[in-house]
Amino acid sequence: MIHTHASTTSAYCNQSRFCFCHFSPFCALQCIALRRQRVKMAEPDLYNILGVKKNANDSEIKKAYRKLAMEFHPDKNPEAGDHFKEISYAYEILSDKQKREVYDKYGLKGIQEGAHEHGGMGPDDIFSQIFGGGLFGMPGMGGMRGGRRRARGEDTVHPLKVSLEDLYNGKTSKLQIHKSVICKSCDGRGGTGQVQSCRGCRGCGRKVSFRQLGPGMTQQIQSICPDCSGEGEVMAEKDRCQVCRGKKITKESKVIEAHVDKGMRDGQKITLRGEGDQMPGIEPGDVIILLQTKPHDKFQRSGDDLVMTHTISITEALCGFVLVVKHLDGRELLVRQPAGEVIKPGDLKGIKEEGMPQYKNPFEKGNLYIKFDVTFPSNNFADEDKLKLLETLLPERPPEVIPSGEAEEVVLMDYDPFEKSERGNRSTEAYDDDDDEGHAGPGGIQCAHQ
Repeated sequence: MIHTHASTTSAYCNQSRFCFCHFSPFCALQCIALRRQRVKMAEPDLYNILGVKKNANDSEIKKAYRKLAMEFHPDKNPEAGDHFKEISYAYEILSDKQKREVYDKYGLKGIQEGAHEHGGMGPDDIFSQIFGGGLFGMPGMGGMRGGRRRARGEDTVHPLKVSLEDLYNGKTSKLQIHKSVICKSCDGRGGTGQVQSCRGCRGCGRKVSFRQLGPGMTQQIQSICPDCSGEGEVMAEKDRCQVCRGKKITKESKVIEAHVDKGMRDGQKITLRGEGDQMPGIEPGDVIILLQTKPHDKFQRSGDDLVMTHTISITEALCGFVLVVKHLDGRELLVRQPAGEVIKPGDLKGIKEEGMPQYKNPFEKGNLYIKFDVTFPSNNFADEDKLKLLETLLPERPPEVIPSGEAEEVVLMDYDPFEKSERGNRSTEAYDDDDDEGHAGPGGIQCAHQ
């Protein structure tokens, strides 16, 4: 993360005892130090914020917090939102025995500098309390190690290709996944030696450097600590676990089952809780199976309905037909079209409740629709006598109307879409030939001869 911070023109929140710089915790701590140098403000006393004595017991602290929380809660007092955050922060520290011991011994500085081995909170924990998010406003970067909420790992997405038959009948698919698991040899400790806080980053896993851009302007650059690879702690090489080499995790292959229920749709997700990568002190994420439907050679899905296309001859369209449709579950549906009920090209007919089952309600189904295409015979399919016989069976044609005056008779031919473009190309070539005779380009301007 890169941003500029004007050290000579820092802005402070006058409504609160804390600096609310939204760039980073490190920048905010710098603002607090700078503000104290200028206005010589004393460090806020968490006991004074709650209005209790330093020797107050847990019950007194809890009682004081409840009273202040009811008075300054944003729902009742919108203007006291910042003060409510201070009250909550003070209670968070003083209600925890280990954090309170660190505060009593080192003050806010001990909390802010990340006294993790004493049960303290790191800068990301402090500012998640104040700003309502993780480090730098990004969830999952630090979390609340000493708080009530446990950090959670990322979800893993695996695509699963399924057929339309699978979505119609339901299916259980087995997938082999590769994921990180806590090392069983060292129980996720990384080794048998003592873990020490990284000196390079002081246990926070990140390093911050500053670069001068100009008078009063400083550029802040944050990077992962190279000494501990962002973990905030180190262990001697000889004491590291021989299985995981101090990484605390190993790779494992596992076969999982994904239950595809009837009626599921393309793009729908199946969530397997807690099957994601494991990390020490972090709740595993989920494995998400993303369904991808393969194209079907006969049916297309439209919501809970199925659509298919069937081609019939003109004889079937006029005289009726019998159609057998093999469904997605293997059943055969017999369709009869009686003679005399004419099927026109593009007609759409439906079969009730033979579509897809509804998700989580498989006994209710959509409809199956059949779109009909009609093929006509080729030219010269019958001689003149058969045509006359056919004409007697078909509806009577309208009478011929011939104009009384002279009419020019033309020949009807098949349409050829390429004929027009070829004729246009020949015309263009003819114009090009004319230009070669000495004619000029656009506008017909000729070159002058001297």
